[in-house]
Amino acid sequence: MSNNAITKRHSFIIKKIKKAKRVTFEEINDYLQRESEIDGYYDYTVSMRTFSRDLADIGTIYGIYIKYDFSGKFYYIEEEDDPETNDRMFEAFDMYHVLKVYERHSPYFHLEKRSSQGAEHLLGLLYAVKNSRQIRFNYRKYYKEHHESRTVEPLTLKEFKSRWYIFAKDLYDGKIKCYALDRISDMEISDIEFVPDEHFDVNEELKYCFGIISPNADKPSKVVLSFDSFQGKYAKSLPLHDTQEIIKDTDDELQISLTVYLTHDFLMELLSYGNTVKIIEPKSLIEDLKNIYKSALEQYD
Repeated sequence: MSNNAITKRHSFIIKKIKKAKRVTFEEINDYLQRESEIDGYYDYTVSMRTFSRDLADIGTIYGIYIKYDFSGKFYYIEEEDDPETNDRMFEAFDMYHVLKVYERHSPYFHLEKRSSQGAEHLLGLLYAVKNSRQIRFNYRKYYKEHHESRTVEPLTLKEFKSRWYIFAKDLYDGKIKCYALDRISDMEISDIEFVPDEHFDVNEELKYCFGIISPNADKPSKVVLSFDSFQGKYAKSLPLHDTQEIIKDTDDELQISLTVYLTHDFLMELLSYGNTVKIIEPKSLIEDLKNIYKSALEQYD
């Protein structure tokens, strides 16, 4: 069996135990049998000896430790060090597995066409951030026809709406700026090291930001939003921001509060909800959206 298939089996085992919480070896093997039938190529079922080796490998490779309860005769997962990272990792591998079998099942797939998201730069940038190395690259802004050369001190990577960005100090003017990875080309990692500004905390700087636009005010604003019952379900399952708190949750309305900077990204997000959301406060945000809607309507006069 290939390494990819073994990794996929590890993923199945972890998912089954995560979902069931407590599961026997027989239940795990039944699940692996069903996944084998769905795959139609590999047999993922295992012997007890192979399963024991899988559990050891899962602990070593992924940091997920599966234990056996002798009194209850079931397997369970110990508390994970970084469950969010592990979930994203296996989500990515699931997508990879789907793409691998795409040719065999192409009549049943309709993949969205999309351009590069800049992920090819991630490992290099991660190295540069971790080791405080200057980087050089060409950068293309949407409102300019030509590329501009940049030399920066990379600080942190951020994902937003399936795109990746790097926050870095531009050596031209000393300002912290955000660069989209899909608009970077000809990137080079320099041997020149830099000392990160100890007074600049990236996590604190972006704590109340929505998206990738830096703070545009001295303090973030408290925002109260009211969603209709249907859209409220989506707002609960996928919170708009880490600071989201539920104020009211009824059959007719979901009311939430956020603490964010009122940036362009946040305005665009609110506009995407149309008439399913109503701003309760602050008044300045209400006026901003009123003016945007008014301007949009004037285009059709």
